[in-house]
Amino acid sequence: QVQLVESGGGLVQAGDSLRLSCAASLRTFSNYAMGWFRQAPGKEREFVATIGRRVDHTSYTDSVKGRFTISRDNAKKTVYLQMNSLRPEDTAIYYCAADSAGLPTVVGYDYDRWGQGTQVTVSS
Repeated sequence: QVQLVESGGGLVQAGDSLRLSCAASLRTFSNYAMGWFRQAPGKEREFVATIGRRVDHTSYTDSVKGRFTISRDNAKKTVYLQMNSLRPEDTAIYYCAADSAGLPTVVGYDYDRWGQGTQVTVSS
């Protein structure tokens, strides 16, 4: 059973930075595409960022381009989401997800495994 454990969330002010981490207990972690999604209160889950097996294969939702960076460390079996210039509208629970197909995808249903989420709250 693959487990994804997110960490790094918290309460910050607008303009601050946070780095989320997602540790995966997966023997072949490097074969998976990884993604970050978020869900704000009263809203549907939305795609944030994805990274394929190759670290140069990344994609972001428009609202975070230039502010967020997804990266991975296969030796540590960890994926990161560096979030800069945070805004109140970034407030949400952030979820890490793994896709065994290995191709970066923005579609939530493509992901096989999900973490429990970490709360990010940005105050104005």
